[in-house]
Amino acid sequence: MTAVDIAVVGAGPAGLSAAIEGARSGASVLLLDENDKPGGQLFKQIHKFFGSREHRAGTRGIDIGTQLLSEARELSIDIWLNAEVCGVYDNNELAVVVNHSTSKTVRAGAIVLATGATENAVSFPGWTLPGVMSAGAAQTMVNIHRVLPGHRVLMIGSGNVGVIVSYQLLQAGADVAAIVEAAPSLGGYGVHTAKVRRAGVPFYTSHTVLKAEGADRVESAVIVELDKDWNHVPETEKTLAVDTICIAAGLTPLVELGRSAGCHVVFEPTLGGWIPAHDSYMETSVPAVFVAGDIAGVEEASTAMEEGRLAGIGAAAVLGYYGADERNALSQVVWNRLDALRSGPYGRKRREAKEVLLRAGENAT
Repeated sequence: MTAVDIAVVGAGPAGLSAAIEGARSGASVLLLDENDKPGGQLFKQIHKFFGSREHRAGTRGIDIGTQLLSEARELSIDIWLNAEVCGVYDNNELAVVVNHSTSKTVRAGAIVLATGATENAVSFPGWTLPGVMSAGAAQTMVNIHRVLPGHRVLMIGSGNVGVIVSYQLLQAGADVAAIVEAAPSLGGYGVHTAKVRRAGVPFYTSHTVLKAEGADRVESAVIVELDKDWNHVPETEKTLAVDTICIAAGLTPLVELGRSAGCHVVFEPTLGGWIPAHDSYMETSVPAVFVAGDIAGVEEASTAMEEGRLAGIGAAAVLGYYGADERNALSQVVWNRLDALRSGPYGRKRREAKEVLLRAGENAT
């Protein structure tokens, strides 16, 4: 059995930030990730972040990931890769399978779950044809493996993921035939949407994919207009010649380990669905079990990193590495940055939804 002060599950932006904050307190930290490389989504994000200097505005996600990994190494954080955490049990014990073959048990004083989220699917006739994939899969192919998933792409979903990946596909040399959005208005930030629009990509709001066509792979897609009740409008079908259909239909928090630990969960659709309720230090209803990042509500990478910092500070505090006053002072600095991230029309909805989770977390504990 491996014993450690803080075990962090997930080496993405939230997990790395939690591990770094925990290690800064003097706690021993083990960071686990099922992938063969740490960094999570950051190394797929070649675009520059925006916001304030405190939120690393003007810095590309890949560079932020490199900085975080450098900090983790400097703090001597132990990192297990190809390590799949299969369950969280009593006494803060983690069941871990390493390299798909070796079973290990980790006992931690505190646990931070930063397991992220999974992409939502959209089903339609032909959706199992080769060439239909999630936007995240296309982004991984282009930005990590340098493989173009197709030459002419239809994107489903106009949120930030849809428009960002569309622009990155354009940069990689693909032709984005269109972006379709079932809602009557576009969902992404204007700064991202404008870049794609300037590149000449048409947007179809109140539209969805009716079917994908092709023999052995996607050869075309039929889109159709939707009325205010989300029904297909007759005789509005359009056929687009495409070889790839990417789906960017939102994310759902990966809460399985939270449920395994016994965390009380709350349904909050604005943040992706079922989410472990937590307090302002990111502690769940289970003492010494914390959450951070998309498992705590789907937002941006900048928010995930800040929540990771909160969780790392909170985990260190429950183990006695920080007193209450120091914990509160450090957490308030992070909360000031989080409040800034959640300002504006998009952020306000997330902030209100987050307040619901916080109240549920306080009641659960």
